[in-house]
Amino acid sequence: MELKPGLRLKSTADTTELMIVRAAAGDVDLRCGGAPVAPMGDATESALDPDFSGGTQIGKRYADEETGLEVLVTKAGPGSLSIGTDALAEKGAKPLPSSD
Repeated sequence: MELKPGLRLKSTADTTELMIVRAAAGDVDLRCGGAPVAPMGDATESALDPDFSGGTQIGKRYADEETGLEVLVTKAGPGSLSIGTDALAEKGAKPLPSSD
């Protein structure tokens, strides 16, 4: 699936919803709970894979350094995000500059 910034997607395996913040070049096999994600409004449903049930947190960003993909979770769920079988890491907050 070709991803573009601002695109809203949902998991077909659980309640997770997300938005693309920074897209990767070309087609990406973005998954949640081990199943492919779908555009909002798509009625496709899949089973949650126990190997990808680490969960997502609302308001957190998940990124893949290799492809440059970054997503923002807008609704949490029990499935974890991945590109194919490679899990996406939660992006940490940037440290603030010191005010000495």
